[in-house]
Amino acid sequence: MHKERSKKALKETVKSILPAVLVAMIATAMGLLSLYRSSVPMIQDFGTMLTIGIVVAFLLATFFLIPLLFVKDHYFTDEEKKVNVRKVKKQNSVMQKLVRGIAKVKYPILIIAVLTASVGLYFDTQVEAETNIETFMPQDSEALKDIHILRDKIGSTEQLVLLIDGDTLLSDEKMNYLSDFEQAIASEFHDEIIQVQSLFTIMNIGGIEDVNMIHEDQLRLFVNEDQTSMVVYLSMNEMDNDELSTFIDDINLFVIEENTSTMNIVVTGQSTIDVAMMDALTSGRYEITIIGMALVFFSLLLIYRKFSRAILPLIPIALIVGWSGGIMYLFGILYTPLTATLGALIIGIGTEFTILISNRYYEEKEIDPSTAVEQAMSKMSKPIFASILTTMGGFSALIISDFQILSNFGIMTLVNLSLALLSTIIILPAILSLKKTT
Repeated sequence: MHKERSKKALKETVKSILPAVLVAMIATAMGLLSLYRSSVPMIQDFGTMLTIGIVVAFLLATFFLIPLLFVKDHYFTDEEKKVNVRKVKKQNSVMQKLVRGIAKVKYPILIIAVLTASVGLYFDTQVEAETNIETFMPQDSEALKDIHILRDKIGSTEQLVLLIDGDTLLSDEKMNYLSDFEQAIASEFHDEIIQVQSLFTIMNIGGIEDVNMIHEDQLRLFVNEDQTSMVVYLSMNEMDNDELSTFIDDINLFVIEENTSTMNIVVTGQSTIDVAMMDALTSGRYEITIIGMALVFFSLLLIYRKFSRAILPLIPIALIVGWSGGIMYLFGILYTPLTATLGALIIGIGTEFTILISNRYYEEKEIDPSTAVEQAMSKMSKPIFASILTTMGGFSALIISDFQILSNFGIMTLVNLSLALLSTIIILPAILSLKKTT
């Protein structure tokens, strides 16, 4: 008898569950593909590895786990398994009562959910991005302590670099022009620039009038061997992200307007990279989230060929995005290259659960429309709980990391998974109940 049951279970799994999981995997992959839109390479790589991971997990589940379970039940189970029917009925009864209760107050639940998500989205725009690599490091590391000691002694470790390209840069004409240009920058931005280091610094300190008298090793610190590139280092006061961005814009404008020579002068350095990363994290994350949702929607629309079925799984996920941003603002958690991926991660993980439940809902609806929501939730809640809790267990290991960037990412991932559970168990049944009455 158990062999017949194992064959039936295999057939039902391949027929019903596997297609739903395949759709969920495709939607998850589409959501994660939005990370490729980021201009930050590490975020793109993170998206690549996540996408590969879920595809590999699906293939392993399909071609290894399912056959393994079938072989175990078909050939190595000698006696009938006794199912605790009373326990199963009790669990289903609790979930069905919860769904009925949600259905009675579905309008207040949805109104509160939408309002709180909207408020969260507003405050999410106030959350700043952290681009200072020092905050990502273990705060008790010796390397970080050495950086602080160095900063205390020299006043600042922030620098911009003027990269100058041209022919025969060490000619008298160009040297005179560059000397005047350097002094003009130092004078124009005297409040921000605390020190200028260049070839002229060596000449002034040593009282050298002819550049040919400078030692070759010192010369190579600022000029390349072909004398076609030169650098000028500008040490700056400590600035926050907004001040630094404004300063870089101002100095770029000054260089463009005041450079009347044939030489090409470019403002570069680590600080310009920090500002570019900040812009990518603050503005790019909204674009990534929108693109992720659009990709999921159109992939589901292509599969189901029905607008309502394509949009339904995304509604609870959109709420999570707003709630997550509000929580980050409330607890003062800044966006980093990792937490900037949370929007795509929410879409990827959350749609998996909502798709599985909505698929089950439409199956139950064909049998009995009046109890479809209760049946779908009672039958799918246990695997959803198990999936979310095991995922939370894996990400929770990040919380104890010495690297603050990983710890904060672990915390926010657990928060988002909790929100995904809340949205799947509370919000989705309310939406389905609303759909049932319309």
